[in-house]
Amino acid sequence: MRVLARFDRAAGQAAESIAPEPGGGAVVGMIPARQVVRVAPAGDVHVLVTMPLPPGGGGTTPVVGIPVVTGVARTDSGALYFLYSSGRGGLTGIWQIRHSGGPRLVVPLPASTMPNALVVDGERDRFLVSDSAGGRIWQAPLRGGAASVWSADPALAPSTFFGANGLKLHGGAVWASNSDRGTIVRIPLTEGGGSGRAEVRATGLAGIDDFDFTGRGAEILAAINQAGKLVRVDADGGHETLLDGLQGTTAVAVRGSRVYVTNGANLTGNDSNLLLAHLRRR
Repeated sequence: MRVLARFDRAAGQAAESIAPEPGGGAVVGMIPARQVVRVAPAGDVHVLVTMPLPPGGGGTTPVVGIPVVTGVARTDSGALYFLYSSGRGGLTGIWQIRHSGGPRLVVPLPASTMPNALVVDGERDRFLVSDSAGGRIWQAPLRGGAASVWSADPALAPSTFFGANGLKLHGGAVWASNSDRGTIVRIPLTEGGGSGRAEVRATGLAGIDDFDFTGRGAEILAAINQAGKLVRVDADGGHETLLDGLQGTTAVAVRGSRVYVTNGANLTGNDSNLLLAHLRRR
């Protein structure tokens, strides 16, 4: 594993989310900096957008009390989207980065939400968004417009801080992590794309943030934020630590044999970075 890029933590660049790009680079969301940056394959960092502070400074942002950019996503055609949580209507929601001009709000979300992870469900032409404050998953059309609650299963609910956090589509289901409960939850897709009943597939992962599938069935690599770890979670829910001593591990993205891991240094340390590792195939 090597450091692909280091970020300016003193300027608020706490790396939060990853959208890998063809060629080995990635797009990364930065929480308090309110930025989306592009990391080139050689490690150069370029700021794509910095979101404005909302009126009043964003102190009403749910849970965290400051406005933040969280999840990022890339479509197969290369369109880039990100989440902004500001505690204000008209600013909180899914935004698109455009080739010219400023970012465009495509899906507004209620000011009471804390949108965290963003997934593009290309098969159903929709976005899926985890809401860490409300313990819900929202859906909205890719073309933009109104969002609706896709699932509010109790397994997604927070207990003290963050509920539903990381989010992935895999094997006919939507999978979500619950940070407070230390769980990974599987919600089967119905024939029409709706939500079935959630089942907890892994426990004992307190502080889990984002995660991704390795390509070996339901095996998962998960970022454990508070403990600064990267863990492997088996299909039966068992898990082992692969990397320890990291700083605020926030996200994992697997593309082929490449594994991208972000350290946000949001709770401890100041080394916010993007790591790149090679996935060993057994």
